Amino acid sequence: MRSPTLENRLGGLCILIAAIATAGPIVPANGQANRQDVRHSGDPARLRPVQLREDDAERRFVDRLVPGSHVKVFIPSLPYIYISHAINGAMIKPSDNARGWEYDMATSHTQIDDTTYEFKLRRGVKFQDGTPFDADAVVRNMDAFKKAPTLYSKIDKVFDRCEKVDPFTVRFFLTEKYGCFMNDLIWMQFYSDDYLKIKGWNGKATCPNLSAPGPYGLGPYVLTEGYVEGDRQTPKAVLKANPYYWDTRYPKVETITVFTELDSRQAKDRVLETEGDLDIAFIPPEYKVDTILSPYAKLVTSPTTNNIAIHMNLINGNPKLLDVQVRRALNEALHQRNLWHFVFDREATLSPTQASPYFPGMNKVTQLIKPYSELQDPYQPAKRAQLKSLLDGLRLKVLTQNRYMDLWRGIETQLGYVGVQLDIEEVKSEKEIFDPLLTTNQDQNEVQWDLLIWGNDDWFFNHPFTAFLVYRTHNVWSTIFPDPVLDGYIEQMFQASVEDPQFDEITFRIVKHVYDQAYMLFVPTPNNVFAVNKEVGFKPYRMACYPLWKIQVTDQHWSVRRGPYPQSRKAPMKVTRIQFDAGESP
Repeated sequence: MRSPTLENRLGGLCILIAAIATAGPIVPANGQANRQDVRHSGDPARLRPVQLREDDAERRFVDRLVPGSHVKVFIPSLPYIYISHAINGAMIKPSDNARGWEYDMATSHTQIDDTTYEFKLRRGVKFQDGTPFDADAVVRNMDAFKKAPTLYSKIDKVFDRCEKVDPFTVRFFLTEKYGCFMNDLIWMQFYSDDYLKIKGWNGKATCPNLSAPGPYGLGPYVLTEGYVEGDRQTPKAVLKANPYYWDTRYPKVETITVFTELDSRQAKDRVLETEGDLDIAFIPPEYKVDTILSPYAKLVTSPTTNNIAIHMNLINGNPKLLDVQVRRALNEALHQRNLWHFVFDREATLSPTQASPYFPGMNKVTQLIKPYSELQDPYQPAKRAQLKSLLDGLRLKVLTQNRYMDLWRGIETQLGYVGVQLDIEEVKSEKEIFDPLLTTNQDQNEVQWDLLIWGNDDWFFNHPFTAFLVYRTHNVWSTIFPDPVLDGYIEQMFQASVEDPQFDEITFRIVKHVYDQAYMLFVPTPNNVFAVNKEVGFKPYRMACYPLWKIQVTDQHWSVRRGPYPQSRKAPMKVTRIQFDAGESP
């Protein structure tokens, strides 16, 4: 007897084939309310058309905090990044606008010269414990940061000091011109005195500080249960609405539960097949049709500036990876267009690099550099024979979260054509990826690996250093052997801002060098694909930030509804396709 999951998949496949053959795309990219046809998942011989209903949840939201409301979210990659700004406050916070940020604890700023920035602070703000936020609080926090700064960028080297100008004005002083300062400023977050005494800044390669529950931050939610850091996390974290939050419009939902360590397939089933277990989750694109037909979930997609990082271990991995011809052959053997079609279900963009083509500075890259497989088809007999002569017999150990197993099945098939064997170790949690990753640069990893994958989502907010972080060869995030040329290019990038006329050229040099050396394994840049409860309003940003404070629920959401879910609301729903704002690159 088939399992329910397999039955669903076979039914979904019939639906998809019928939709492509008879009705074209399942939904239009513009999301308009014209009639759409999909096929009912019954007997394939008796397929019948059904109409997708419009998402009317927005018209039924209550524009205030809803007592008793509760939304559950699964975040498999960088959960500490995604939820930080729902808990903590900084001068600026991520935004889905063109520049990638908006003011938070600051109301304005002035760049006095290359190394001096002045900020006017928001008045009347309290920490979550009720103590006041002012210039003195900023100075105390920056003194603590100076003692144990984060180590992912160059901010630990260039930040000099912070001084109080008046009770609601501060100045930041740098040691040199640093074009990435505003991007780093998003992560220089402020904590209550109690937190600084108990925990302080951690001096880790990951940030921010979500190391203990308590009323320590400035954000719309208080972390009341669990902890979430890059190298350690609880399987669940609970957030409660902050009664002191300065913006009275937010939050709208009383409790948010964040899961960090679910099996990705089980998470998908919990959103699609049950109610009250999970409300929002990334899903593999292959489950788009299942999501459309779910009685409880709707499909939400959007382009992103997120990335998939597939490291090659050039420190202590398979010695054959030290040969640039072998690294290039591995990349040339991947048929990106086939991966785009069969693994990503076209929810991705072909990419010659690990950096999203939607980042600032990528114009020249997208014009002049193409994925290897777009230049020469790896399935051509002569090309396949050439690649096999270089790769036949190569055996590589892979570390991956289970959320990427569909991708690895595709990669394994393609590399198998040229004689490469993959030994794939699958883990549930990102922390099991970060431990070996962050210890390899110094040759201290206890777990041996050759290829390692993680979701390098856009945590630097509209800046390609999100991807280039792993190219900085003396940084713990990199598993590339020392390369002073590449490190020099990244130093040039630190000097410039994304508005600098030379930024495109600097970005091109970095990407071209990494491309020529094939330092990583390159795959398409993914879109966001979510399953979301039909009674939840959720608009994801294109970068690694969930605006949890903006989530809303209707009166028919499981957490506030009385009685069973109405049968009429279980009908299949149109896809929500979120586009970039007008004037932005798609």
